[in-house]
Amino acid sequence: MNQNPILVFVCEHGAAKSIVAAAYFKHLASKAELNLRAIARGTNPDPELSPQAIKGLSQDGLTPTEAAPRKLTEADIYSAQRVITFCELPAEYKQQGIIKRWDGVPPISENYEKSRDAIMEHLNQLINDIQSEKRSFL
Repeated sequence: MNQNPILVFVCEHGAAKSIVAAAYFKHLASKAELNLRAIARGTNPDPELSPQAIKGLSQDGLTPTEAAPRKLTEADIYSAQRVITFCELPAEYKQQGIIKRWDGVPPISENYEKSRDAIMEHLNQLINDIQSEKRSFL
């Protein structure tokens, strides 16, 4: 099976920050013609997606990459080109792959726009980094 390389976005509940980050990454990667896909996971997933995240993404013209929060697995970590986390990962995942933590993103439940904007700052830098890495191999 030929799948695009994967970025895994992780937040504690897998219902808000990781969902917004994955949806926006998908959008930005497509615009930048990057052959990457993103998934959202949680370390302790909620039963359903955050209503604020769904509403905010909908108003922004985007849809979540996941229908419901899903638990982070070892397979997710091993298959990932990169793992971006908004929370502390369980000890067994810390030494696996390329893991980057994004701090300073406020809760989506308190202010979607502020949280989205903080995520977008990180995503724009990530896209720039990926494009630079891609150019260095050409």
